[in-house]
Amino acid sequence: MRKLEVRRHSLTKKGPMRGRGSHLSGDGVALARAVGALIGPVDHVLVGPLPRHLETAIAMGYAVDDVVEWPSGYVPGVVEHHDQWRWPAPFARYAELIRVQPALADVADAHRRLWTRAVQAVPEGGTALVISSGGAVEPALVACVPEADHASWGAPFSHCDGARLSYAAGRFVDVALDRVADQSADRS
Repeated sequence: MRKLEVRRHSLTKKGPMRGRGSHLSGDGVALARAVGALIGPVDHVLVGPLPRHLETAIAMGYAVDDVVEWPSGYVPGVVEHHDQWRWPAPFARYAELIRVQPALADVADAHRRLWTRAVQAVPEGGTALVISSGGAVEPALVACVPEADHASWGAPFSHCDGARLSYAAGRFVDVALDRVADQSADRS
């Protein structure tokens, strides 16, 4: 069995310091370092095109193997920027929208295919890591495990939140969500 670790990028600079591509803040680097220490070794790292994706992986302590262009999870007329934060059950809402909105289904499937390619790049027993953005991670995760109880998954992902997926026999077979706030509580 192979594993796929998927994470939303870390905290970014705000206001006039934000810059193009919203680079990580000092707090973002510290958070990514802490989360990277908990993830452990990975065999392949895939990130999206934004600087915050690459910077998160590096701050976690990983060399990046592949930087790819992928579509935004924000599809005009279907899912607007940060809509997921207004939905009471965002993962269930994404599952519903993927079923009825071909444009969002195509986006989620494009991410699922890239995630699959990343996990297939690691040896049996290995782990791949994907760093992406909120609004893209959530629908892709739903597309990877469409039969899951999405309503039980809670809020959308905050910075460095993510999921661990198991991959066997050519498909994702299990998922465990990982919330940074839960990790902080465990360490205190």
